[in-house]
Amino acid sequence: MIDGLKARIRGLAEAEGFDVVGFTTPDAVPLARERLAAFIAAGRHGDMEWMKETEERRGHPQVLWPEIRSLIMLGKNYGPREDPLHRLAERSHGVISVYAMGSDYHELIKKRLKAVARPIARETGAGVKVFVDTAPLMEKPLAEAAGLGWQGKHTNLVSRGFGSWLFLGAVATSAEIEPDVGEIDHCGSCRSCLDICPTNAFPAPYQLDARRCISYLTIEHKGHIPAEFRTAIGNRIFGCDDCLAVCPWNKFAQLASDTKLQAREALAQPRLEDLARLDDERFRELFTGTPVRRAGRDRFVRNVLIAIGNSGDRDLVTAARERLSDASSLVRAMAVWALRRLLPEQEFAQLAMIGRGDADPQVAAEWECPK
Repeated sequence: MIDGLKARIRGLAEAEGFDVVGFTTPDAVPLARERLAAFIAAGRHGDMEWMKETEERRGHPQVLWPEIRSLIMLGKNYGPREDPLHRLAERSHGVISVYAMGSDYHELIKKRLKAVARPIARETGAGVKVFVDTAPLMEKPLAEAAGLGWQGKHTNLVSRGFGSWLFLGAVATSAEIEPDVGEIDHCGSCRSCLDICPTNAFPAPYQLDARRCISYLTIEHKGHIPAEFRTAIGNRIFGCDDCLAVCPWNKFAQLASDTKLQAREALAQPRLEDLARLDDERFRELFTGTPVRRAGRDRFVRNVLIAIGNSGDRDLVTAARERLSDASSLVRAMAVWALRRLLPEQEFAQLAMIGRGDADPQVAAEWECPK
């Protein structure tokens, strides 16, 4: 173990703009593999097949890379300017999750992780690898073991210094570095995050069923969103921050110091009417460099139309009707659903006489569904 290495790494991390850093070992979370296996066996990963495919590697870091001896866990604050729950009241505007309103953190964090890792490799001669959450590494339990925070009852990391708003990254190394003391759970009897969930996605404290989670449904789920969840989605068009935003530990949260992680003005409260009219080209232009782009135009507009259906705003009927001829069946189906919610029954029935002939069975079924 090289004398003073931890202090130098902390200095490197601070210089690269990381707000917290801690150290742990690859075997620090022995129950992670068992919990992951139970989560997947219960089907709670939904159609995120990549979780099942990478289960073995995700369950233990040394399966991912056998040479790992130490993990440097780093956190970057992305705290919002205002409480994101306030935006839910503006029903004719869409709500995008805080993490996705700025530049894509994957690239930003990865570059900075490499800047921390390179000097470690030079000084120690040890191997290094960097990971953001696109790699099969269970960052949250490892970050807890490294003392960055604890996994709350909503399964997300909570920090005493930054509340709910930390991006995580890791530098794995074959160097031996003394681990830090892990953080303890400070949730106590609080269950605010569980009670606020619009879709009851938490079967029990510290357990998540992704199939009911609005973040999963609006981002990861590729098909038609089940009808039972659409009303609860409200005007959330990409992700959901409810369980994060309600956490009492956010009283210590801070505005993200990095302007690239702060919300772009165009994404802070976009109009649903404008978003419903996005074609592929305009979607890419608006969301270039943000996490939203990876969802693709069709899934995104699907979400927008659900929000339009929940808006109660008759002024949005025209935007929804325009999407009845969309090339995507995902979009057409939710245009029907939105119109059923916004139009008087007789007016919708007249429209349905034309629309029932849609070749896609899901779209045709939407015309027949009760209001």
